[in-house]
Amino acid sequence: MNYLRLFAVYVRINILGELAYRVNFYVQLFQSLVGLATAIAGLVVVFSYTDNLNGWTPDEMLALVGVYFIVGGLIGLVLEPSLEHFITTVRDGTLDFTLTKPEDAQFLVSIQAVNLWKVIDIIMGAAVLITALLRMGAKVGPWQALTFVVMILAGLAIIYGFWLILATLAFWFVRVENILVIFQSMYEAGRWPVTIYPGWLRFSLTFVVPVAFATTMPAEALTGRITLPVLAGAVALATVLAGLSRIVWRIGVRHYSGASA
Repeated sequence: MNYLRLFAVYVRINILGELAYRVNFYVQLFQSLVGLATAIAGLVVVFSYTDNLNGWTPDEMLALVGVYFIVGGLIGLVLEPSLEHFITTVRDGTLDFTLTKPEDAQFLVSIQAVNLWKVIDIIMGAAVLITALLRMGAKVGPWQALTFVVMILAGLAIIYGFWLILATLAFWFVRVENILVIFQSMYEAGRWPVTIYPGWLRFSLTFVVPVAFATTMPAEALTGRITLPVLAGAVALATVLAGLSRIVWRIGVRHYSGASA
């Protein structure tokens, strides 16, 4: 409960800051609309030549686009701005102010920044996903709903652990922002199912840069494609990455030399 209260405080502070620059809402709205229009236009072009993309129907692909926007919005809402800010504080030494607080420093750096307007992506993604399910006439049963929620949570945990490990490299290297940019570029591939890519790229998007766990697999859960071993594997990977990121974080903090050092 204490962590929830802390998160609520950070959200409130960031909302007050964002409301001072309300034009950002229109900028984000424009960017989100362009991104959504581009994604849908790509589907229209592809399915004008075929009615099936490696087993995925147009409506299932539309559902994947919805998941892509929801997860991307959740990442951009807190994780991305917080870890980018964390990298900056390591470089300029102001991480001291976080480390001296009584609460867990890893938790604080993970929630310290909130990009309020990314809620637009989440809302748009939810609308697209609901539209796709209605077009499919799909009745999402308890199992599909449960596996979808589990895969979304596991995917977010995997992305968080992966990003935190990358961001923690800032304790040893001067600039690591470019590594996060590379991930953002590869995340663009997540608007298509990873099964359509060549084997080497499919492996990379699953185990090297775990995009598949955040987009393709939740969509597969909704369409009944996910299997129990895959679901268990995703949960296991999320657990391993969460533990590994914690270990890397603690090692990094021991190597940190701040402004007060």
